[in-house]
Amino acid sequence: MTEPAPRIEPPAPTAAGTGAPVGRRERKKARTRQALADAALRLFLERGYEQVGVKEIAEAADVSVTTLFKHFASKEALVFDLEEDIEASLVAAVRDRAPGQSILQALRAYVLLTQEHAASLDVTAFARLVDDTPALRDYAHRMWMRHEAALARAIAQEAGAPEDDVTCAALAHFALASRTLTGGRPAPRQATEEVFDLLERGWAAVRPGS
Repeated sequence: MTEPAPRIEPPAPTAAGTGAPVGRRERKKARTRQALADAALRLFLERGYEQVGVKEIAEAADVSVTTLFKHFASKEALVFDLEEDIEASLVAAVRDRAPGQSILQALRAYVLLTQEHAASLDVTAFARLVDDTPALRDYAHRMWMRHEAALARAIAQEAGAPEDDVTCAALAHFALASRTLTGGRPAPRQATEEVFDLLERGWAAVRPGS
């Protein structure tokens, strides 16, 4: 049996949480969601994405198909079950950055941290699954575009710019694109640093002090 590939969890937001205890119902929902995601990934890796139906995934997780769709809007979403956490951590990296830390410095630190975390895990099987499946590649692209919009809004708010400011949108786009640009290079950290050096110079020219 193929073991599920480890998930790349995003860094936790820097802001402290409310500290409120998680209720039994929320814990049960989280367990069900995780069981579905784990079952889906295991079956996809064993047999291929197109060869597995949502009914099989629900049965493997011992829930109904109706329950599956209460947790995941689509079959593709089962593969990217941490999407909401990633977006939250991206926005928090900007909004909850340390005093005196610029927006670019916070984004640089976030991207480098996720890059280092990914490098510490064996995600080859997961990456191959996504690369070899058009539906998953398309979903991943749309997912990152949604993150881009949320990140652009957070940057604009922190920079005191209009929500639709093009420079904030450009910064969000290229900060996220840096992961793709540098991922396959021999020295990804150095390449990431070079990309952010360039972004910082440009950002300082249009938004000094942000």
